[in-house]
Amino acid sequence: MLCQGYVTNMIGTAQMLAEAQAVIAYRTLGMAGLWPVAPTETMRMTMEKAPAFATAQMAAWQAMVTGASPDRVVAAWLKPIGKETRANEKRLSRRR
Repeated sequence: MLCQGYVTNMIGTAQMLAEAQAVIAYRTLGMAGLWPVAPTETMRMTMEKAPAFATAQMAAWQAMVTGASPDRVVAAWLKPIGKETRANEKRLSRRR
């Protein structure tokens, strides 16, 4: 089906956004002392963004240069970002 890639990207984006929102909530609760987080979490949340977005940008550019369809370009961009949000949500959701 022609639009399957777009639907998959839409679902992947929704999942990434939900995970990102959960990460924001865990980190905010952690800064308020209401959720156990590592002392380095504040530094980590600022330092992780640039490499994640650079990786996503390179993946999207590589997909575009090789002639991938727009839905595959978006999927290439979304994959590294989703990987980071998924890992953060999983790590922060565990009670220590």
